[in-house]
Amino acid sequence: MKALEQVFALIDINNCYVSCERLFQPHLNHRPVVVLSNNDGCVVSRSEEAKRLGIKMAVPFYQVQELIQQHDVAVFSSNYALYAEMSRRFNNIIQEFVSAKDVEIYSIDETFIELSSYSQRDLNALAQEIKTTLWKWLALPVCVGIGQSKTEAKLANHLAKRNRYFNGVCNLLDMDLCSKEALFQHIDAAEVWGVGRKNAKKLQSLGIRSVFDLATSNPDQMERQFSILMKKTILELTGTACIELEHNTVSKQQIISSRSFGQRVTDIHALSEALSDYLQSAVQRLRAEKSLCGCMIIFAQSNRFDPRQVFYNQSVTIAFNEPTDSALLMNKAMMKHVTTLFQEGIAFKKCGVILTGLEPKQSYIHDLLTDTDAIEKQEQLQQVLDTVKNKFGVQKLAIGACKLQDRTWAMQRSHLSPNYFSWEGLLALGD
Repeated sequence: MKALEQVFALIDINNCYVSCERLFQPHLNHRPVVVLSNNDGCVVSRSEEAKRLGIKMAVPFYQVQELIQQHDVAVFSSNYALYAEMSRRFNNIIQEFVSAKDVEIYSIDETFIELSSYSQRDLNALAQEIKTTLWKWLALPVCVGIGQSKTEAKLANHLAKRNRYFNGVCNLLDMDLCSKEALFQHIDAAEVWGVGRKNAKKLQSLGIRSVFDLATSNPDQMERQFSILMKKTILELTGTACIELEHNTVSKQQIISSRSFGQRVTDIHALSEALSDYLQSAVQRLRAEKSLCGCMIIFAQSNRFDPRQVFYNQSVTIAFNEPTDSALLMNKAMMKHVTTLFQEGIAFKKCGVILTGLEPKQSYIHDLLTDTDAIEKQEQLQQVLDTVKNKFGVQKLAIGACKLQDRTWAMQRSHLSPNYFSWEGLLALGD
């Protein structure tokens, strides 16, 4: 291997949500398992056993209930707190093997690593060691794809998942050209990272159906017919790295917190509670980003697909004289405008909060006439709130009644497993 050659790997947790649930309930191993989306609407994660039963990704839950009962399929609601903690530990283990500067956390279950600095090592052995350690320490099954670009690494991971003979690690750098071409000829071009369904249809009209067809097309011609991104994709498939690692150092432009309700909301108090809950969630992310919010948008809407009523969608923009990260101040300002959002006779399906006008907290300079004592008091109050939430969970202390049980607007999560990393969810020995 040339010293200057770039090498990337993608480490992906197999059936992530199902694997996290199985860690704490090992009796589910070898049993079909599915995890559902918000409000228990659709299937978003499936075990291999569930896939073999014919349960498709994103299929509405009600359409497969008979199949689930017939085959005794275990069903779970999405437990995001559990999955986020497992993802954090997953990435901490990866950083035991490579430097943090060589890591890009791409999603909750996928992480890119650049191995260019480790090219003198046996990369297959390194990948197998990472894979074995993640299984030994976290019981998370993973596959690893290795290539000369992120797109190749993503494709190699796809091959590792679908071909058992790779033993979970597919290294395209070690593969002879004839074998590589043969594999690429049997993979649909739609599977390539970044192509998408719309582009895949257009590619088919041009006679480009497989990954091999795409990789051997003319990059410049494809740029003219599609975009510069398609050209980069083709170059990446041929071993030229065009997409570098991203380290998520750029602050977010906005933070959105919104969900659909478990039941339709027709009461202003329920709408207020939901908005307060979503705001507090957004502020947690705002403070984790070490940012201040200068403007907040709140919105509420009915079901756009309900033919029985006219679609209702209302929003209110609230500007702050001084950017803030105080949930108390922001909640107080928001409550003054809920009556503008609410309208009698509307069955609300969804509401949310958007924090925008974000600025780095550390570098923000307050005006000379700013009441810094009041800001410091709000900061101390917020720190107490944060400390209690971090130590005892978000349900223990909140603004208003939004964390009380059995709220009509709360998401339907009839099959929710415990958060095993909270005090209430800790596993008990005995019994």
